[in-house]
Amino acid sequence: MAENELLQQMEKFQEEAIAALEKVKDESSLAQWRVMHLGKSAFISQIFTRLAEISKEDRPKIGQAANLVRNKLEAAINQRTEELKAKALAESLENEKIDVTLPGRQPHPGRLHPATQNMREILAVLSQIGFEIFRSPEVESDEYNFELLNIPAYHPARDMWDTFYTTDPNVLLRTHTSPGQIHAMHLFAPESIRVALPGMCYRYEQVSARSEIQFNQIELLAVGKNITFGDLKGTLQEFAFRMFGNNVRTRFRPSYFPFTEPSAEMDVECFLCGGKGCPMCKNSGWLEILGCGMVHPTVLRNGGYDPDVYSGYAAGMGPERITILRHYVEDIRYFWGNDIRFLEQF
Repeated sequence: MAENELLQQMEKFQEEAIAALEKVKDESSLAQWRVMHLGKSAFISQIFTRLAEISKEDRPKIGQAANLVRNKLEAAINQRTEELKAKALAESLENEKIDVTLPGRQPHPGRLHPATQNMREILAVLSQIGFEIFRSPEVESDEYNFELLNIPAYHPARDMWDTFYTTDPNVLLRTHTSPGQIHAMHLFAPESIRVALPGMCYRYEQVSARSEIQFNQIELLAVGKNITFGDLKGTLQEFAFRMFGNNVRTRFRPSYFPFTEPSAEMDVECFLCGGKGCPMCKNSGWLEILGCGMVHPTVLRNGGYDPDVYSGYAAGMGPERITILRHYVEDIRYFWGNDIRFLEQF
C-alpha cells in the first residue's frame, strides 16, 4: 500500500472516529467506542502490527502519523468522558432536590468487637505481669489436642469435649487452647517459659444462652524450676486485682483436668450482687472465671521437659465469660449474632 494512500486512510479514520465520539451519550456507548477505535482490532492498532511490512523509508513517517492519530483519539475520549461526567452531575443536581432543613444522618463509625476489646485488655494485663503472647493453630491433630495432653483415645475425659472432626479422623478443630502448651514447650524446651495463648476454640454443643459452638480462650503456661502451686495462686490473684480492682475477692475450688494435677477452678465474687446472691451467680455469690492447675508430669515429659527437674502451672480462661460478668450480658449468642444494637453498646 502506497504511503500517501495509508496516510489518507488514517486521516479519514480519525475524522470518522471523532464524529462517532460526538454522538456518544452514555458510558456504555463510550466503552464500545473505545474498543472499536482504540482496541487491538481497531484500524489504527493494526497499523502498528504491520509496520514491519512497510518499507524502511516510509516506516518512520507512517509510525509517527499513527502515533499522532492514536494520541488525538485518546485525548478526545478523555475529554468526552469528563463531559459526560459533568453532564450526569448537573442532571443529578437538577433532578435530586436537597432539603437542607432536614436533620443530618448520624454516621456509624466502625469499632472493635466487644470480644476483641476484652481479649486485648486481658492480654495487656497478662503482658504486664510477665507473659509473652504465643499463637497456636486452630486446626489441630488428635495427637496435640488430646494424646500429648494426657488424654489417650480410651480416656473417659474425652467426653468432656464434643469435637468437630474433619474427614480425616486425626485432624480436628481444637476444642481448647491447651494444645498450644505442647507447641510452646516443643519450641522453647528446655528453657523456662511464661506464655499466654489466645485464640478461638470449637465444640459441637447445643447452642444456648450460656454455650456456643465457637468461643475464645486464653491459656496460661509457665514452666521452670521450683514453680509451685503458690506461684499459680499468686499470679491469678494478681491478674484478678488488675482486671477487676483491688477489692475483688477470689477463691479456689478443687477440680479435675487430665493435663493438670492438682487441678482447681478460680471464682471471683459476683460483681452484680456483691456476693449476696443473684440470678447471674445462681445465688451462690461467686462466679467461675477459669480452670487451672499444676502441669501434669506426663504433659511436661511430652513437651520435652524432665518432670523431675522442671515444674509448671497452666490456666485456661474464657474472655467472653469475663465480658458477660463485667457487663451483665444475658446471652452469649449476642457476641456472634452481629446485632448492631448490641455491638454499639461497647
